Amino acid sequence: MGNNGVKTATQDGETCEFKYLMVKPCDGSLTDLFHFLVSGAKSYKFLKTSKDENEGERGLGPISGDHRLVILVSILVRRIIAAFGKPMEWCGILVEFLLNLLLLNGGLRCLFFNLFSGKVGVPKRGSETFISVIGHLDRRINLHKFDSGANKGIEGSFSVGSRALIDLCMMASKLAYENNKVIAHVVTSHWKMHFVKFYNCWNDYQKELSTQVFILCDKPKDANIVLISFRGTELFDSNDWSTDIDYSWYEIPHIGKIHMGFLEALGLGNRDQVYSFQFHLQGGNSSKSSSFDIAVNHDTSSDLDRNKENAYYCIRSKLKTLLHENKNAEFIVTGHSLGGALAVLFPAILVFHKEEELLKKLLGVYTFGQPRVGDQQFVRFMEAHLCHPVPKYLRMVYCNDLVPRLPYDNKTFLYKHFGTCAYYNSLYIEKDVEEEPDMNYFGLRYFLPQHLNAVWELIRSLTMGYKYGKEYKETWFSILLRVCGVVVPGLSAHCPANYINSIRLGRAATDTRRSS
Repeated sequence: MGNNGVKTATQDGETCEFKYLMVKPCDGSLTDLFHFLVSGAKSYKFLKTSKDENEGERGLGPISGDHRLVILVSILVRRIIAAFGKPMEWCGILVEFLLNLLLLNGGLRCLFFNLFSGKVGVPKRGSETFISVIGHLDRRINLHKFDSGANKGIEGSFSVGSRALIDLCMMASKLAYENNKVIAHVVTSHWKMHFVKFYNCWNDYQKELSTQVFILCDKPKDANIVLISFRGTELFDSNDWSTDIDYSWYEIPHIGKIHMGFLEALGLGNRDQVYSFQFHLQGGNSSKSSSFDIAVNHDTSSDLDRNKENAYYCIRSKLKTLLHENKNAEFIVTGHSLGGALAVLFPAILVFHKEEELLKKLLGVYTFGQPRVGDQQFVRFMEAHLCHPVPKYLRMVYCNDLVPRLPYDNKTFLYKHFGTCAYYNSLYIEKDVEEEPDMNYFGLRYFLPQHLNAVWELIRSLTMGYKYGKEYKETWFSILLRVCGVVVPGLSAHCPANYINSIRLGRAATDTRRSS
């Protein structure tokens, strides 16, 4: 069942075979799922794979019971998310409108007064004053001033690994959830930096313009830093959550198996036309792909040459221009949640495409609450290019955040993290660990501690402003999310406010990396 793996020539003329596994939750019945779980039935509609002559007709080889269980859980959870997709979307639109209505009118009391006086301000989506749900969870927009004082550029407080640079990356990751006008205003008016461009790109998994990313420079001319920030998982977006939980992968020769949904979000393929991954990964529409032969019987001209902005190519092209104009500049890629996964994948594809001039200018990749991206081979590949000889990768995880524990992993399963994890507990104490505790967010031994910790975080949220200053005072909406977090601790822990607080209030017994 499924299409054959297609043998193609790489840019070096080497012949290789691309393999894939697609988990399709909408195909097949509950009976099919039961038979798959119990016996690993030879035929199942919800999996589509490449054919591997060495592994049999399915291209998977023997599937262990534990492995089948993970695939089954992924399918069931994604079906539940899909069932609530529209209600989640409508709820998100309503909540976002009401939050902006209150903000625009100065709160509930002033809103009632304005209603009676006929002077109600109506929020306009896409305007400079229309804030996202994530923005209402944490309204901080200014960069923090650490001991080094005002921002001085890469040679000053924005040195590699400094708290100021990490804070800039986290604030940029949070800002990526906003619209174009809000981002431009904050970057230019509050951060006194140069806003380059905002991109709203096509996501072939979600079939909509949902991959948002923006670029800034620390200065309009002679810049030292070019920062690329990808938007993460929206709170009320079922497609984003389904992407995080998706178990589908696509194997890139010499790199490893990579989460298929993340490739699609970067614009590097389409699972409905699997050959499109090969097209893009072999160079896409560039001159390098002239010798690339797609060995399938399809009309690729209409399928692949979309009249839509593609995140990977747009960012790569603009980055080349900026680095050419700013000879001393280096670039950093960042993102929270799903945005962190895209931030990791972007330089990985630059390596595969042999963009050596760009990679020489890579300052670092900083991610916050990032899900897993690839398999053990991908881990080795990324560690070789981002962790050695000089570490350029920081993966930050706050306490019980659910998203870094996705997709599922243990000693035998596919998805793995790489590099050192900067892990913060709920007291904002940092430990550098290989893997965060409770790496899969399941197990009775963690159940009670997770919920007790969520209760503690809820109580603490009421006193943050008194203890640390008004900058740290949490909004009523953030406190409401923490109430929900008592039921599902991993959701409230994923909030960007926790990461900002960890950076600004965090401490460790030994802190050589973060001296400012």
